[in-house]
Amino acid sequence: MPLDASAVTAVVVTHDSAHCLPACLAAIEACGAGAIVVDNASGDGSAALAEHLGARVIRNARNEGYGRANNIGVRAAVSEFVLIVNPDLVLDAGAVEALLAAAERYPDAGLLAPRIQEADGRFFFQPRSLLSPYLHNPSGRLVLPEGDCCAPFLSGAALFCRRDLFLELGGFDEAIFLFYEDDDLCRRMADSGRALIHVDAARAMHGRGGSSAPEPGRIFRSRWHQAWSRAYVSRKYGLPNPAPGMFAVNALKAAGACLTFNRRLVERYGGSAAGAWAWLTGRRATTQKKG
Repeated sequence: MPLDASAVTAVVVTHDSAHCLPACLAAIEACGAGAIVVDNASGDGSAALAEHLGARVIRNARNEGYGRANNIGVRAAVSEFVLIVNPDLVLDAGAVEALLAAAERYPDAGLLAPRIQEADGRFFFQPRSLLSPYLHNPSGRLVLPEGDCCAPFLSGAALFCRRDLFLELGGFDEAIFLFYEDDDLCRRMADSGRALIHVDAARAMHGRGGSSAPEPGRIFRSRWHQAWSRAYVSRKYGLPNPAPGMFAVNALKAAGACLTFNRRLVERYGGSAAGAWAWLTGRRATTQKKG
């Protein structure tokens, strides 16, 4: 007997996400799935808003990071399937049913993901991944699929999986605070012999980069974690250490940006240099100031 959307719980991690949360949760409800919101110490009322909108809410006392908070939500779910959803992602009607049908159609699938449309009209599809030893595409040539296909990477903005399998693999790597946790999960899923499937009939709209409201210092912290996480996953899988090069290049760019008094560029390059340096000096991402 085919499963219906009640077999699915959407897990939504929030941090100052009140501006986009209503549309996300309304779409999940319209698809017939349940929702668990894991709030990473928001200061904008995201947790209270999620409760008002009917979601089950788990409040973290501090910002635990994207992967760790998702793991908390998945462990709290009791459904057969979980759908990890960014708060700035809005599912189209029928998306959950299409993902369930694809899970039945492709029994060797480990992770499935919808077709993600960006706010500017672009279709998000990443043709390669830093960690992908399969489906080689070294030049990153982008050929957009016209139907379902195996992929080298699926974005953490929307990931569909059997709950037991997610937990069996350990969920997201909790050493990572932000960035590359989806690459790492995809790699471990592929290494376990399971496929990563892009499901073309499942559609979603993504407001890229809009999960959290802007605030001072967020660019710096984002680039810090991006650099640290890239170094971490590279060494985890035996790839060359990118941290020395990232530090040297971005430190020079940050110094140059200081001469232009462009705060955004200073934060961008300074954050990347600081994250690379933190990795080189043995700091952990989970001890960095959260945001």
